[in-house]
Amino acid sequence: MDKVRLGLIGCGRISKNHLDAVTQIPEAEFVALADIVPEKAQAAAASYGIKSVYTDYLEMLEKEQLDAVSICTPSGLHPQMGIDVARHKVNVITEKPMAINVAAADQLIGACDKAKVKLFVVKQNRLNSTMQLLKKALDKDRFGKIYIAQSNVFWQRPQAYYDAEKWRGTWEFDGGAFMNQASHYVDAMYWLLGNVDSVMAYTGTMARHIEAEDTGCAILHFRSGIIATLNVTMLTFPKNFEGSITIIGEKGTVKLGGVAVNKIEKWEFDDYDDDDRIAQDANYQPPNVYGFGHNPYYRNVIDVLLNNGHPSTDGRDGRKSVEIIQAIYRSAKEGKRVSLPL
Repeated sequence: MDKVRLGLIGCGRISKNHLDAVTQIPEAEFVALADIVPEKAQAAAASYGIKSVYTDYLEMLEKEQLDAVSICTPSGLHPQMGIDVARHKVNVITEKPMAINVAAADQLIGACDKAKVKLFVVKQNRLNSTMQLLKKALDKDRFGKIYIAQSNVFWQRPQAYYDAEKWRGTWEFDGGAFMNQASHYVDAMYWLLGNVDSVMAYTGTMARHIEAEDTGCAILHFRSGIIATLNVTMLTFPKNFEGSITIIGEKGTVKLGGVAVNKIEKWEFDDYDDDDRIAQDANYQPPNVYGFGHNPYYRNVIDVLLNNGHPSTDGRDGRKSVEIIQAIYRSAKEGKRVSLPL
């Protein structure tokens, strides 16, 4: 394989990040697109010089010689589409969340294992410069004993956002603010701090006309003893305000803030490290809340496919955030603490 041939299913909001990322990687190219709305697929194909367009992704899988397929459809469709891709002996790249419940995530993982194909789950926020610095500080044990952590996702999604696509805000295809918008932050807490032991949560649908929640708070108790809070709303006036992660330990305090963990607002440790100088210049201004992580994410995917490297986020890793969010929803519904694993 000298050039990785990619297909893409779903030419909506997030697909541009995938298409843009691969244009910067000489060893890969998108050769086919599929969307049930022909105009969406045709417009994307015209913009990126892609020859093959389909309204049926199964037809694309039958006719095209593909090495991997990126799934950018509504969340609830990810597992079945991924299973179909795997059955064609093609590697799977799925947007977050990989499923909206653990059972469906396990079915997708099982199908990829059975077909002996790789399963990549997009978690691009892990690869942003600020997050990489924070992860390094944790790996070096610069915080000492960690006491508490907090993540805030204070964004704005107007009613028009939900009305534009019928699947948004539904339990079957989307979930709410935790499953859709905040899933990267749930993943980040797990990635940074380790396995969660139990959760307690409150959620509410306060202003949007949707099935799922637009606002909620969760308390995460980690196996290590760390207590963390996760506060999420899609009702922030008048626009996206903050996507942040704060960690407080015996020898260090860090807050990554900005609209999407793109600014280091606090970086203070007991002992000096050369990374402290890098931290002063790590801030960046993202074009949107997705940041710049899709390019390094695809760089990893292509390296794995060409050189048999290790995926930065595989199916079992991606499953973790689905399980934590499912526990958050269960706690909010039942009004009690929920232990993990489910």
